[in-house]
Amino acid sequence: MIVHKKIRVSGRVQGVFFRASAADVATSLGLKGFVLNEDTGSVYIEVEGDEGDVKRLIEWAKQGPPRAKVESVDVTDGAILGFKEFEVKRIK
Repeated sequence: MIVHKKIRVSGRVQGVFFRASAADVATSLGLKGFVLNEDTGSVYIEVEGDEGDVKRLIEWAKQGPPRAKVESVDVTDGAILGFKEFEVKRIK
């Protein structure tokens, strides 16, 4: 079953290659969507794909890359948007 999740990761998650690492993990799992840094210091991910693979990304996000210190991961459901790829976005 294909699902869409909105994931907000808080803690020391910026400046530690969290976005690039998340994109690598998501791409390796065949997931689509995006990841970006938020002004609040959190990282925001929207992802679509097989439910099991999305769960794997969420589990990875609870640890993140080696230099990250994840304090919380909040996940909510979203409507399927039909993302074509997984990309790293930057705040404008």
